[in-house]
Amino acid sequence: MNDRIESILGFLTTIDALKDVERRTYVGTGERRENDAEHTWHMCMFALLLHREIGEQVNIQRVLQLILVHDLVEIYAGDTFAYDAAGQSGKAQREEEAAKRLFSLLPPDLEADLYALWREFEELATPEAHFSHAVDRMQAFVQNVHTGGKAWREHGVTRSQVMERNAVWNTRNESFAALFQTLWSAAEAAGTFAQEFDSSN
Repeated sequence: MNDRIESILGFLTTIDALKDVERRTYVGTGERRENDAEHTWHMCMFALLLHREIGEQVNIQRVLQLILVHDLVEIYAGDTFAYDAAGQSGKAQREEEAAKRLFSLLPPDLEADLYALWREFEELATPEAHFSHAVDRMQAFVQNVHTGGKAWREHGVTRSQVMERNAVWNTRNESFAALFQTLWSAAEAAGTFAQEFDSSN
């Protein structure tokens, strides 16, 4: 086995750790939290099945590449809860350092390719990155609605926080907006937000 293949296989072994990065969002049964690998797989399915329905032209191969790479840095940087203001501080630097450390395990050309994909997603540099970013928020939103807002209620997440967080895909186009409104109505009807904020309905 040559050095190049050895490096690639070593990287693939390392990223198995994505399966151990726990998120706050629960799997559909609500019995446990999902991990980053499950989140990534589910995002890929969202993108695959919805990319023709949104009325925008995106390269689905590029989208899937962006999704597959976007959370790999959390192997070293950890998952930062979307509604944790303190945790968000320094997140960009932590993840940049993690990206350089992780992708350096690859041969130089592949290191550059994966780092570029990760930066493209982070910087919303292309239509594919915008779509991938929207799918990232969408998947988490759908999971929270599906589990009766279990993670939202556990962490005291308010209606306004959820609305602000999901504006990135809710306002992107008419198809997204219609889907969001359907899910939002279901969330409100089920009382999925933190209890102390239910009185604002």
